[in-house]
Amino acid sequence: QLQLVESGGGLVQPGGSLRLSCVASGRPLRYFGIGWFRQAPGKEREAVSCISSHDESTYYVDFAKGRFTISRNNDENTAYLQMNSLTPEDTAVYYCGAVLAYSTLQQMCDGGEMNSWGKGTLVTVSS
Repeated sequence: QLQLVESGGGLVQPGGSLRLSCVASGRPLRYFGIGWFRQAPGKEREAVSCISSHDESTYYVDFAKGRFTISRNNDENTAYLQMNSLTPEDTAVYYCGAVLAYSTLQQMCDGGEMNSWGKGTLVTVSS
């Protein structure tokens, strides 16, 4: 069973940056596609970005393009989400998820059907 633990959230001022980490245990992360998702207060969970298991290709939803960067280090069993130029609208709990089988990265992100989820890390963007 794959366990995921997110970290790196916190309070940041508008325009600031944060780097989220998702550390996996129980199984090698290299076999899994990874997605970052977020849920703001009173809103549904939404996809942020996904990265493939085999060639590290990436997919970003529109609000993340140009500001966020997803990456992974399979040797460290860790995935990352670098977030720059943060705005108050980015305030949310950020979750990482992992999935073994998927058809496309966009399907992985849009569907959000993950085999494992972390418990999330809170990002608050405020002055």
